Formats: sequence, C-alpha cells, structure tokens
Amino acid sequence: MKYIFVTGGVVSSLGKGLAAASIGTLLEHRGLQVILQKFDPYLNVDPGTMSPYQHGEVYVLDDGAETDLDLGHYERFTHVNLSQVNSLSSGQVFENVIKNERAGKYLGATVQFIPHVTDEIKDRLEMVTERNRDTDVIITEIGGTVGDIEGHLFLEALRQFALEVGNENVCFIHVTLLPMVKAAGEIKTKPTQQSVAKLREIGIQPDIIICRTEHHLDDDNKRKIAMFCNVKKKNVVAFRDVENTIYECPLDLRKDKIDRLVSDTLGLESKSPDLSKWQGFVDRLVNPSKITSIAVVGKYIDLNDAYKSIYESLTIAGAEHDTAVNVVKIDAEDIEKEGAQAIIGNVNGILVPGGFGERGTEGKILAAQYARENKIPYLGICLGMQIATIEFARNVCGLAKANSTEFNKETEHPVISLQEEQQGIVDMGASMRLGSCASTVYPGTKSFELYGQADTIHERHRHRWEFNPAYRKKLEGGGLTIASVSKDEGLVEIIEIADHPFFIGAQFHPEFKSKPNQPHPLFSGLIAASLENS
Repeated sequence: MKYIFVTGGVVSSLGKGLAAASIGTLLEHRGLQVILQKFDPYLNVDPGTMSPYQHGEVYVLDDGAETDLDLGHYERFTHVNLSQVNSLSSGQVFENVIKNERAGKYLGATVQFIPHVTDEIKDRLEMVTERNRDTDVIITEIGGTVGDIEGHLFLEALRQFALEVGNENVCFIHVTLLPMVKAAGEIKTKPTQQSVAKLREIGIQPDIIICRTEHHLDDDNKRKIAMFCNVKKKNVVAFRDVENTIYECPLDLRKDKIDRLVSDTLGLESKSPDLSKWQGFVDRLVNPSKITSIAVVGKYIDLNDAYKSIYESLTIAGAEHDTAVNVVKIDAEDIEKEGAQAIIGNVNGILVPGGFGERGTEGKILAAQYARENKIPYLGICLGMQIATIEFARNVCGLAKANSTEFNKETEHPVISLQEEQQGIVDMGASMRLGSCASTVYPGTKSFELYGQADTIHERHRHRWEFNPAYRKKLEGGGLTIASVSKDEGLVEIIEIADHPFFIGAQFHPEFKSKPNQPHPLFSGLIAASLENS
C-alpha cells in the first residue's frame, strides 16, 4: 500500500480538500485505484451537531456517517464510495482512548498522548488499509493548519506511521500560500518557508509543495522555495486560482505533472492519464450554449458552503444539458417580509433545500406556493419536500393550520410529524434517520421516468421528521401523488403534483450522489424542465 498525506500551512481554506481530490482524479486516470479520507483535529465527534455557519454543509455517506464537505469533493472527483472509517476527528480519537482505558485495555498503564492517542490514529490508517487491499493509494487530508496545537498529535502519528511502513511508501504533500505584497510588487515565499520549518520541527519533510497563488510562479521563486524547504525544484507545484469552476483544478495541477511526481515518489508504475472526458465536461461548463436560472431558497444562504453539494449538483446537471445555471440565492426570511413575487421574481426553476428549525419556514412555504401556482419547476429536498407538503395541505386541501410538529408541536394538522423511533431521543449526534435506504418508485410517475424506469432506488437520508401517513389519503385526494415509499417502513420518499410541468419533493438528499458526467436524475430533470420554462 502507498500513502499520500496532505497537510496545509500559513492559512486555512487553502483548498487542501480540492488538492487531495484532484490528485485522486489524476491517479485514477492513470489507472490506479485510490481511496480518500479526512482527519479533522476538532473535538466534535463529527460535524452532525455543528452549525452550518461554523462548518458548512454536513455531507452524509451511504452508511450514515455525517462528515466534512471535503468528503463530497472526494466522492465527486473520483469513483470512491466512502464510509465512516474514512472520516476521523479528535473527538472520535479521544472517545475511543477513554473507552479503552475504562475497559482496562491498556493493562493498567498510564494513558498518555504518546503512544496511546497516536496509536489510535495509526490504528485507523491500518483499518482503512485492511479494508482496501485492492487499492493502490490511500490519500489522507489532515484538517487545520500546521502549527495549530490541536493538529500536532495527528502529525506526530503520521511521522511514526511513515517510519513503520517505510518512507518509500509515503508521500507528504504540503499545501501552502504564496501571498502577493502589492506594495513590493512580488510574491513572498517566507510564509511557506516558515510553514515547512514547522513541519520539519515535528520530523516531517514534505516531498512535494503545492503553492496556492493568484499569480504566475516563476522559476526563481520555485528555486528559492526548493532550496529553503529542502525539496527538488520540480516538486514545487503551482496551484493557481481557476477562472471558472473547481473542476479545472485537476487540469491545473496536471500542468506541473503532479501525478507523475507522486508516482515517482512512491515508485508506482502507471500510464499517462487520458483526461479527454474530464476536459469535455469542463468545456461544457465553461462554454455552454444555453442558460437557465434556478432560485435556491434557504436559511443559510449567506454561507456558500452551507449548500455546497446543492450548487455542485446544479452545475453538474447543467453541464449535461450544455447549460449554464445561474443560481439566484434567496433568503427565505426576505420572502416572509416582501412576498415571493417581489423577491423571487422571474426564474426558470425553484429549489428549496434541507434545513432544521422554524426560522424562514413560512418564506419557504410561500416559495413552494409560488412555484405551484405559477407552474414553475420545483424541487424540494428533505425539508423542501416537507414544506411542499405543508403548502399543499393548507392551500389545496383546506387544512389551513397544517404544519410540522418540528415547528408547532400542537398543530391541528401535523401533516409532517416526528418519526416514531425518534420519540424520546435526547442525544442529538448521529441519532437521525441517516444513510442509504432502498425505496420503491411507482410506475406512471415523473420520478419513475427520471430514474430510467427503475422500480428500486437507493438514496441518502438525514432527517427526523416524516410525511405523516395519517394524512396520505386526504392529500392524495386533493391531487398530490406519492411517487415513492421506502421498502422496509413504507415511509413517503417522493411526492409529485401530476398536473404541474415539474413539481417534485424528495425526503432524501439527491445532491450527495451527483458526479461529473453522472448528474442525479432529479437535478437533471429540474434543469430540463427549467429550460422548457425559459
């Protein structure tokens, strides 16, 4: 097994995740099998209970693991299908160490950061290795910035691990920032030098340095970085700001042949990559022949990462239709104040994403009503499906006080209610309906058509509240179509309105299964319908 460890320096949000994902893309195109994972130094067990304003979206895997959005990049950029073992936090590490101590597994020893905590981190690497014996390379991104106190134990564990498996089987890649000082008119390499020096103090010598820069990285600066950071000049790689889309990142890193540098460092034999299909996908993104506008009505709209997979799925589906997607970001609370017509205006489609809590929900309900009454293509995801159900119950079926028990526990008509198995749950972490679930799609529905007439689908979930089956007959009588139910419990998964060009609500999260050149059917259908509505 070969290992790549991606660390970051100088500042956060440099794009380590995109760098790791892009390297995965390039190695796959060289014919190698890769797996990716993320080590996060924060003390939360996982990001499931973290605010989107703190952390961005929570990305859910097939097995229900709630993870960092970077795992979304990993799955979109490669063919990997990740699981909970591919996401490790300090919270998980310390939780396991304490459990082991309480169980007497350390045989009375004094429990210390080294070796017990670092051993726990190395155990995860060994576990992933054991489960992926057919894989050529494991790529691990280390969250945070070198020099942060919380990340030190992870780096120490990696130093030990590299010695144990042999340095010839490990490639350390350090992603760093090259700032431009305008007054001096030149790129400064000193922060990179200091960051690498911090790594070397720990005992890690990077093999490759990826330099994030807005400007051209000339040979003089490459030579300077190489000399002071003790790497070969050819191993100093520019990672430039891409002009149009993050899917240009693998093509940019390929300019400096990072895949060849990694292969040489690890002694891997592989073919030159054929990136023609990836380039074709990027070309459709950059030079589309059509354009459509989709209003995304949410409550975390000020933070782009809160709906990261939603935006990427729209972009990917747009590329399939040779279409640029103009995403109109709308705060649901603004609709509550001024009305849907005034805020949403003329768009080709409307999407209401998931979320929790009462804030902004009435604005989302008005958005769903606006889409229904004006025949605007609508896709509701998770809460967006529940919102559409509430709106239909109120304004079509005459249940004026219909609501979700999430927002009003005493509502007269709880068309959305807490799942029975969720009753009495106190712990908030990892206690929702999570992960992939098999569902039956009914023939004769729009969803059946979109899924290619597949009668069984598997989609990822993250929610506590559900369509209340006590109201199914009443809502169906008003014209609501139940297009899909879960195979085991019979829970409503997809709703539709038959006499509407495109009105679909999905209880699951289709955005977690879109990939370049493989858009999710519901997103593809939304874009197609929005083009017809142009």
